[in-house]
Amino acid sequence: MNALLKPGYLASRSRRTLVGEWWRSVDQTQLVLLIVLIGAGLILSMAASPAAAARLGYANPFFFLYKHLIFAIVGLSGAIFVSFLGPLWARRLGVVSLFGSILLMMSLPYFGYEVKGAQRWFRILGFSLQPSEFAKPAFVVFAAWMFSVRKKDPNVPAIVIVLIVYALLIALLITQPDFGQSFLLTLGFAAVFFFAGLSLAWVLFFIGGILLSSAIAYMALPHVRARVETFMSPDSSDSFQTDKALEAIGNGGWFGRGPGEGAVKYSLPDGHTDFIFAVTVEEFGFLISVVLILLLTSFVIRAYRNALRLTDYFSQLAVAGLATLIGMQMVINLFVNLNMAPSKGMTLPFISSGGSSLLSLCFTAGLILAFTAKRPGAYGYGD
Repeated sequence: MNALLKPGYLASRSRRTLVGEWWRSVDQTQLVLLIVLIGAGLILSMAASPAAAARLGYANPFFFLYKHLIFAIVGLSGAIFVSFLGPLWARRLGVVSLFGSILLMMSLPYFGYEVKGAQRWFRILGFSLQPSEFAKPAFVVFAAWMFSVRKKDPNVPAIVIVLIVYALLIALLITQPDFGQSFLLTLGFAAVFFFAGLSLAWVLFFIGGILLSSAIAYMALPHVRARVETFMSPDSSDSFQTDKALEAIGNGGWFGRGPGEGAVKYSLPDGHTDFIFAVTVEEFGFLISVVLILLLTSFVIRAYRNALRLTDYFSQLAVAGLATLIGMQMVINLFVNLNMAPSKGMTLPFISSGGSSLLSLCFTAGLILAFTAKRPGAYGYGD
């Protein structure tokens, strides 16, 4: 045990242990960023949990903090486990997760339960599981794999296969309904397409598809129409959540009101989940919130940087697509908090409470770490 505590033990090349090999190969900067972000999420959950517990009638003021802690430990452990895998096994895990998620999403009408008109979750041992959260990173890995197969053999109908799976996922998401996840999945898919060498025809196809699906969702889904109308006409619609979020952000100023001193979180329904950024600004100020955004942005940029230097085509596409999922989720969440986009029910990556979302994001981070690990020939000349 004492030997483990000696400086340089893990990195010692004379000891070829599994953990030592992993520590030398994993992107340590990316791993530290992940741990810091999850730690920041726990600290902010400590601030938001008592208000959420009081609002929802829980006797324990730290009910949501303890729940968040459990998912954070499981998620981080899972991310580290996935990062031990080689690219081949990480890809297989992604593909198996995709088809497992699709089967679970198909069974939601029979075994899932409904919340606020949406049927997206299973109840397991007192916790909720949302399979669509795991379908997003899994599909990105699947799409990257299909494009890499097509590059090796142009006769393989990879694009057709990917589009069929994509259409199936979108159909399942709309029936739940979950337009926000559909939008994010489309952005991740478009990112893989873009990095694979998207032609102008495919650019037009995606833009047309997004506009068409948005129009259909607006006309067919009452809750989507209500959110868009609230965003477009805040004075004539119920915009309680966004009004409260803006009030919290306005109260915070540069340095915040102090930890635990926030007032708006007691009346902000999703203050511990989708609107935790507003709670953060009110208590810790704009400057700390900027640091939080910079940490998240650094995680995404670090992944893009590694993707550009990788030599394996599949790993490049997968890492770029997975990083896009995290980056766009962050952007959408911030836009909603700042009332620059309609409310979508999207968490702030690694920060917000939300079991399935946190587990899925840790799974995504684990895949990024697995695909970007330093192995012989993994990176270009000079790396």
